[in-house]
Amino acid sequence: MRTTRGCGDVALTRRGLLAAVLASASLTLLPGCSAAESSEQITVAGSTTCLPIAEIAAEGFKEETGVSVLVSGLGSSAGIEAVSNGTAHIASSSRGLNVEEQKLGLTTIPIAHDGIAVIVNEANPVDNLSVEDLCAIYTGEISNWSEVGGPEMDIQLVNRDEASGTREAFRTIVMGDAHFDRRAAVLPGTGQVRDVVSRSEGAIGYISMGFVDSKYATTTVKALSVNHVEPSEKTIASGGYPVSRDLYFFVKGEPAPSAAAYIDYVLSERMDDMIREAGFIPVARSVSES
Repeated sequence: MRTTRGCGDVALTRRGLLAAVLASASLTLLPGCSAAESSEQITVAGSTTCLPIAEIAAEGFKEETGVSVLVSGLGSSAGIEAVSNGTAHIASSSRGLNVEEQKLGLTTIPIAHDGIAVIVNEANPVDNLSVEDLCAIYTGEISNWSEVGGPEMDIQLVNRDEASGTREAFRTIVMGDAHFDRRAAVLPGTGQVRDVVSRSEGAIGYISMGFVDSKYATTTVKALSVNHVEPSEKTIASGGYPVSRDLYFFVKGEPAPSAAAYIDYVLSERMDDMIREAGFIPVARSVSES
């Protein structure tokens, strides 16, 4: 990932670490079990960004094994806390672990690549912003669209709440040591950000690329190029799009066999097309191999 003023790289633990975890777990759940044969339930808690992946996998996994997967989206931080204190089997997160969380003894499992799309209202003629522009906009230094080649119109900042992994990733990549403008509207979820931007001509926000053209959305928004690079599967997988990240699962210690089997299902080839349909990029394959 390219670094600019205030940007930093996140150290990633790759699939090899998961292989060691799965090897140590005796996976007794086999495809073909009926739902009546199991009363087990796996709990996955965390990122709203990761919800489509976790929920789609939950459906397929139950069909194959009979094991139910309860998925909730309370934010990345909440998921990490839940798995660390034992109230969830798996945490889903749209950011890596912070310094304090790295002391919790969690195993990091990348599940997909994602780009953070910078979105504006469709009526806004601006098509591109630099990372430096974005930083200046979100600190409040730039407050009118005319300062970045747009119309004479106040910029309406839309931000995410502090529990959001998307906010933390955006802060790390774009903001660095700079502080967010406290006058921004702070919203708890991706859907709310998308909805507000779609209805406010001067608004700007950021969401996972997978939610820009969501088939479940009733309104539309426009994703901007950043540093003249459009967010796409190719540019995100190659690292060319500067505001990109990985999505993760975290587990504590050796996961239960059913939880390990579910993680393996998410990382399997049969999830690739569904991960792409959700707007993300599978970690196991490059674009050229797909």
